[in-house]
Amino acid sequence: MKAIVYRQHQLPITDSQALYEIETAIPTPGARDLLVKITAISVNPIDTKIRRSADAEEPRILGWDAVGEVVDVGENVTLFSPGDKVYYAGSLIRPGTNAEYHLVDERIVAKKPTRCSDAQAAALPLTALTAWELLFDRLAVDSTSEKTLLIIGAAGGVGSILTQLASKLTRLRVIGTASRPETTEWVRKLGADQVIDHTHPLSEELAKIGVKHVDYVASLTHTDSHYQQIIEVLAPQGKLGLIDDPKTLDAMPLKKKALSLHWELMFTRSLFETEDMIRQHEILSQVAKLVDEGILSTTLAEHYGKINADNLRRAHAMLESHKAKGKIVLEGF
Repeated sequence: MKAIVYRQHQLPITDSQALYEIETAIPTPGARDLLVKITAISVNPIDTKIRRSADAEEPRILGWDAVGEVVDVGENVTLFSPGDKVYYAGSLIRPGTNAEYHLVDERIVAKKPTRCSDAQAAALPLTALTAWELLFDRLAVDSTSEKTLLIIGAAGGVGSILTQLASKLTRLRVIGTASRPETTEWVRKLGADQVIDHTHPLSEELAKIGVKHVDYVASLTHTDSHYQQIIEVLAPQGKLGLIDDPKTLDAMPLKKKALSLHWELMFTRSLFETEDMIRQHEILSQVAKLVDEGILSTTLAEHYGKINADNLRRAHAMLESHKAKGKIVLEGF
């Protein structure tokens, strides 16, 4: 099968060897595995972070979001059968989805939304899981609460689905941040009640719309740059959830306000095979239902064509520019 891989982390993404194509064997399913023939993928910041973090001993297949058709199953699989169309976000400790065939544990997979094309569905899994877990599992938001949520980086992949989940499934006042006219409009269309500019002090931007404090902050990008402002705008006993990788994070300034800190990593359940690992199957099934009911919409923003090394390098370059909105998707080999 074809697969797109990397070996050397120090290469710029413009180098043809930063991501390149190889031929490798089709893998065999383990007891709870599905063998999926990939039809569409999307690209996430985690792809670029891992590619740039360290050399791989052997050619490593990146990629996590995927849509495809189940072509074989392990002996203990109960949730799926060959022929099922599925979508999922994979595992950090297994080969990725930038390949013609892929193995994935059935407990983190769901049947794809029927109202979506494969490309539209591929934009959803990783970000939907991250946003859902952050909002409901980590911040423990009550869907009937009328408190205020500030989403920093609301135009990105996770922000695009988190804005929808918070505005459609809760009674929260949703304030998103964006810095360009096109991303500001994108966030408004996704359902944010207000949009502020994160290139200016958050307290000043919130004051312009009559908000002194917020109850929840979902910090999705550049947390270290905004950290002191986040502490300032959070109400006493507020909650901060984050997903990015600040170089350092001193929790002591949170004490005075009794603020709580919540990390979200979508890969945790599959990384440790937690007892509730099947929760991701359940979340993705619920997301598919909401998409099919027209409540949630795909966050696909750019279609980069076929799944090949050239197009994946272009996608990585766009993510590294920090100018992407929504999700970048590739489809077919």
